[in-house]
Amino acid sequence: MNYVFPPSPVVSVPVVGRSERFPAHRVYCVGRNYEEHAKEMGFTGREPPFFFLKPADAVVAAEEGQAIEIAYPRLTGNLHHELELVVAIGKGGRCIAAKDAFDHVFGYAVGLDMTRRDLQNDMKKQGRPWCIGKAFDQSAPIGPIMPKERAGDIERADIWLQVNGQDRQRSNVSKLIWNIAETIEHLSAAWDLQAGDLIYTGTPEGVAAVVSGDTLLAHVDGLPPLTTRIA
Repeated sequence: MNYVFPPSPVVSVPVVGRSERFPAHRVYCVGRNYEEHAKEMGFTGREPPFFFLKPADAVVAAEEGQAIEIAYPRLTGNLHHELELVVAIGKGGRCIAAKDAFDHVFGYAVGLDMTRRDLQNDMKKQGRPWCIGKAFDQSAPIGPIMPKERAGDIERADIWLQVNGQDRQRSNVSKLIWNIAETIEHLSAAWDLQAGDLIYTGTPEGVAAVVSGDTLLAHVDGLPPLTTRIA
């Protein structure tokens, strides 16, 4: 097949213990999925889950044992970190029941949903889509994917983030408002999930701004950590 210009390379993420890489398809993100984070954003209660997307080429994947560097993005003066457990889908499906959800999971990784908070808030005030605040270049750093068989008790894993060695976010995956299986059930009712999809499951409380020169260490028990430097 001929193209008018060369297609973009496949975006992929390394897999722990394997030479094959995980090809990214879509990046889904769950909003306000930890109660304390919902409160710090001005909301309360177990509201129905909602989702937004990032382009696959927003993914910046770290090799195992290596740090990544991302640029401080244009147009913002308020770049926030949002620590997330990422679920990597290995088998697609639609209208997946929660009881069957883990049959579709390939593995897990540590991720960051980087957010241009000022632009997001401006769009919210105007009642407009806030893609500009979420779906920009390099906005989805991710660590290597751990196959689910080796990830341990991921639903009770501690999750935390430090900036320059100081705690910013610290919680446990068990505090998700909508757990992994429920999230997959809701998400697959709205979209046909595909192998290669990445689901950023939500962030705990403690989101805050970072600046050029900061180093972020993101951790979920049982998974390779993710070190990200802001250039």
